[in-house]
Amino acid sequence: MVASRGLERVHATRYVTPLREGGSLPGIVEADDLGTYVVKFRGAGQGLKVLVAEVIVGELARGLGIPTPRLAVVELARDIAKYEADEEVQDLLNASIGDNLGVDYLPGAFGYDGSRPTPGDLAADIIWLDAFTANVDRTWANPNLLVWHRTTQSIDHGAALYFHHSWPRREPDAARFAAQPFDGSGHVLLEVAGSIAHAHDRLAGPASGLIDPAIAAVPDGWLEPTPWLPDPAAVRAAYAEHLRARLATPTAWLPGGSL
Repeated sequence: MVASRGLERVHATRYVTPLREGGSLPGIVEADDLGTYVVKFRGAGQGLKVLVAEVIVGELARGLGIPTPRLAVVELARDIAKYEADEEVQDLLNASIGDNLGVDYLPGAFGYDGSRPTPGDLAADIIWLDAFTANVDRTWANPNLLVWHRTTQSIDHGAALYFHHSWPRREPDAARFAAQPFDGSGHVLLEVAGSIAHAHDRLAGPASGLIDPAIAAVPDGWLEPTPWLPDPAAVRAAYAEHLRARLATPTAWLPGGSL
């Protein structure tokens, strides 16, 4: 079954185990499509905007040919925590009834450590996407990359699109985001990357056509209204305005003045 806005919708059948590497306590969940997912929960402390960034940037990556695990909306029923002994996990599951973000579990994948370097063009493409979406969370301290079947997979895009965290306090400002530089000096792939200018030539055109579908993939219930953005349609329009404004001013944010 395909959800109306682009992501497959599945129903969780069993909570398997927590993943305690990160602060948000994602968990391994089995679903009724016989798939296994790393689920990022709506009730986690980081809030819904992290899930929004995951979807928008993940779908941009997929559309641009950057390997990234498939995403799905995973619905949790009220009995999901029935047999969970850990009280912290119980609380998280009970706070996450409804739609959550599922990331396809890649069995046998391991964290990127540079022992199998990413090909230069792919490395440049990932840096370009991170610069475009202001994703600062891809360093050696936290690579947010997996190697699966000898292919680098980009994961964990929740730190991107930082501008939306200010929306509850002030009116959206697309021009400010468009002009924000990106410091790629600590990027985990910088030393193996090809030309980021060439990556821009490859990706900027296709990215323009992917913005609306990527934003449309976000469930309405994750798009939080503000005094300036009263409904999901207004929130989607604000994301689109910010991304289009940034795409139109690459000299402001491409690492090292790549153009």
